[in-house]
Amino acid sequence: MPRFLILYRSTAEAGEQMASATPEQAQEGMQMWMKWAEKAGPALVDMGSPLGGSRIVGGSGQSGTPIGGFSVLEADSGDAVAALLTDHPHLHAPGAAIEVLEYLPMPGM
Repeated sequence: MPRFLILYRSTAEAGEQMASATPEQAQEGMQMWMKWAEKAGPALVDMGSPLGGSRIVGGSGQSGTPIGGFSVLEADSGDAVAALLTDHPHLHAPGAAIEVLEYLPMPGM
């Protein structure tokens, strides 16, 4: 079954959001994520993690809105993944977007 890397993008850094949240807000946020994880069920291969401290190595630039976290999903198609991401809790973050990338098979592996 195809796997998909889910990138959570936001104009607000994940570390700043977590540091500024009250304990009640943090608990409510985790409840929203756990409810989504339950909805995703076995399609959720890896819940992932918040990310911070981005660093570009090589090249000459950075693209788009910063990545604040990731997850890995398995589904029959990109459309099936999009359905799993409907009303995802990340979409409540400031300037939020979710990017979906399909894992491609490695030739010879």
